Amino acid sequence: MDLDAVHGAEALLLPGARTGRDPARSIKRGPSRLPPGVVAATQRERLLDGLVHTVAEHGYQRATVSDICRAAGVTRPVFYELFSGKEDAFLATHRHGTGVVIRRMAAAFAAAPNWCAGIHDALRAMLDLLARVPAFATMAVIEVESVGPAGRREREQLLTRFRAFFAEVPPLPGGVEVQPLVDAVVGGVYSTLYRCVDAGRTGELPSELPMLSLFCLAPFLGPEEAARRLAAAQDLVPAPALAPVPAPVPASEPALEAGPSVADDDPSCTRIDPPSTEQ
Repeated sequence: MDLDAVHGAEALLLPGARTGRDPARSIKRGPSRLPPGVVAATQRERLLDGLVHTVAEHGYQRATVSDICRAAGVTRPVFYELFSGKEDAFLATHRHGTGVVIRRMAAAFAAAPNWCAGIHDALRAMLDLLARVPAFATMAVIEVESVGPAGRREREQLLTRFRAFFAEVPPLPGGVEVQPLVDAVVGGVYSTLYRCVDAGRTGELPSELPMLSLFCLAPFLGPEEAARRLAAAQDLVPAPALAPVPAPVPASEPALEAGPSVADDDPSCTRIDPPSTEQ
């Protein structure tokens, strides 16, 4: 299977992968008009894309509903048929996009031969997806902080889902509790994402894979054994090259549309699947 092609297809599902006014999603008027349900779903997708680009460019606080609608080519009445306000639209976009990322991570994890390789491959999937759609990375990692309590709750729910990949880590010596260490590791991964995206280095995220993989495994296996396991995992599954993201196709400004109201006998690397990554 061409993993690079898979990652590219998954990236297209992320909000912000396309412009809100993508001509391929224009809605024709007249007798051949699409059914109302299809129109509403298309307008919602365009609003998610428009929100990502607007928030990434202006910041959550300065972005307005009018800005989002303009970017999506959708009217304000249609926006309010679909969302109660800007915060509701932001949270829906965040949940949808992070759901795509977590599902891709879970698929990569489940396809790996052991837990160590699974962590490596899940991280690779996440980093590649975010690098392909930097506007979504900015919106989801940086701007979620500006939403307030609801944004912080959303972020914590996302980190909880990420912790599922560490559900059955190897026992720690000396009676050390696992959960606080998992929390520290997950927080460290998120902090690295934040630092790179905030510095405008989202496209370089895949280069963080060796460090983050070692960071995730070393606390549970020790640095030397973690490095050995990772080397074995990478020998089994070579990393795909990250194809460049094509620039958005410039679109003419259509009129705003009104819509209907590495396997062996060591138990530290046994096959472990996260119990649940559903939203």
